Amino acid sequence: MTDDKFKIFCGTANPALAKAICKYVGVPLGEAEHGQFSDGETRYQILENVRGADVFVVQPCSTPVNFNLMQLLLMIDAFKRASAWRITAVVPYYPYARQDRKDRPRVAISAKLVADLLETAGASRVLTLDLHAPQIQGYFNIPVDHLFASPVLVEYFQKMQLGPITVVSPDAGGVERARFFAKRIGAPLAIVDKRRIDVNVSEVMHLIGDVAGRPALVIDDIIDTAGTLVKTAEALLEHGATRVFAACTHAVLSGPAVERIAKSKIEAVVVSDSVPLSEAAQKLGKIKALSVAPLLARGIQSIHEETSISELFI
Repeated sequence: MTDDKFKIFCGTANPALAKAICKYVGVPLGEAEHGQFSDGETRYQILENVRGADVFVVQPCSTPVNFNLMQLLLMIDAFKRASAWRITAVVPYYPYARQDRKDRPRVAISAKLVADLLETAGASRVLTLDLHAPQIQGYFNIPVDHLFASPVLVEYFQKMQLGPITVVSPDAGGVERARFFAKRIGAPLAIVDKRRIDVNVSEVMHLIGDVAGRPALVIDDIIDTAGTLVKTAEALLEHGATRVFAACTHAVLSGPAVERIAKSKIEAVVVSDSVPLSEAAQKLGKIKALSVAPLLARGIQSIHEETSISELFI
């Protein structure tokens, strides 16, 4: 694509994904300089003319979350002050999404705060992938295009030809996601009733559905410490599942996650490259990363060309 008013830039969170998107779209990655002052403050400078341009800023806010979020905000501000025509924040992994409501007294609603920050910085619209809670779209007063990685994951498991399987949601909040997956592959759905006893600590209580005598596929949006995933897998095997697989969009994999997965009886964990995998995760043969660059690239093209993005949801 040759359009000097169509530009894609990225932060330092996942440059490999941004380069893959650019290769798919057919535009070069924009030139910019990232740096830090001696006290840790981040700085950013655009190294090419963006006046009147349709700019897309690719930056998943994964670890280190606060640094990557601040870098994204500074980038958006720089493009606004450089007179870009439109600035689309492409945030494959939306930060602070797990605090999306007041579920206990005196807590912040961080998902809304991040939405406010992106708007204040100067974002014209947002393109994101598998929000932890779809209602986060309503926190914005600018257009939000919310894509799903499910089609990419579905295609992979269809090729595996595992035979009759049961798709499992690890909690009630993920039922819609798991139901979509189950419908696409023609499988029954099961739900794990999970009771959370502390932050990042959960306890599997009850299984709703039948997994006996067949493989089980656990579908989630985020794998963080992998505590929920491993306990879910144990519960499924106790209820007669023959094998356990897992799939998720955002492989955060913090703390003991990789070690837990390695020691578990889960045969494979299939994830997207929305966030970069750690070196330990890359070395673990159980974890397979699929690229969402073509999906995001098609979303970016649709926004730039002002065409319908709805076909990406099929």
